[in-house]
Amino acid sequence: MSTLTLTINKQDYQLENLDARTTLLDVCRQHLQITGPKKGCDHGQCGACTMLINGRRVNSCLTLAVMHDGDDITTIEGIGMPESLSALQQAFKDNDAFQCGYCTPGQICSATALIEEVKQNWPSHVSTDLKNPDGLLVQEIAERMSGNICRCSAYPNIIKAISQVLESQVSESQVSESSTQTTDNAVQNSSVTGIWSPPPSEAQLGRTSANNKTATATTGGRS
Repeated sequence: MSTLTLTINKQDYQLENLDARTTLLDVCRQHLQITGPKKGCDHGQCGACTMLINGRRVNSCLTLAVMHDGDDITTIEGIGMPESLSALQQAFKDNDAFQCGYCTPGQICSATALIEEVKQNWPSHVSTDLKNPDGLLVQEIAERMSGNICRCSAYPNIIKAISQVLESQVSESQVSESSTQTTDNAVQNSSVTGIWSPPPSEAQLGRTSANNKTATATTGGRS
């Protein structure tokens, strides 16, 4: 008898004799009653089933559950619940970034990963600067979210919601990095003071003594 252990939203689930062909999406919805992820196209094209696996977004309808023993899996339920919404969920609500709501769990999971990718300066297909892409650009957000389809066409408000959180979190991250760099520089400057004046070596002392003798002799001769 084989046992599969999945860690979903920080909770361990054990499944006995699971059919190896079962997708992660079907395990969540049919076996564990975790129904936030939605089954849309079942072909990995709509993004409604998007989950985070070890922080990366994955179409759960295309990945087998048995492949993820030991992985950290997060669904929309792990991002936030009605009584404790994440900043991104609140932004979707404030900006009316959904209509029927069927695609919304996948949209928010995908956008959560997007924000982390932008913070780490990951480029996208439309990035002109591959080392320092401007993730706040509308075309950047649209490209990075292109794997998630909204059949209600709430795209403008979805981008608006993501932009709102991105601007807030990226600016906070930049302020934090600037503060850290300032602190590091201050530490370096304070540690450097007085250190880079090592005592003279024996060879330097020898040359100094010889120079002093020469100078003394020359002075004596002139007098």
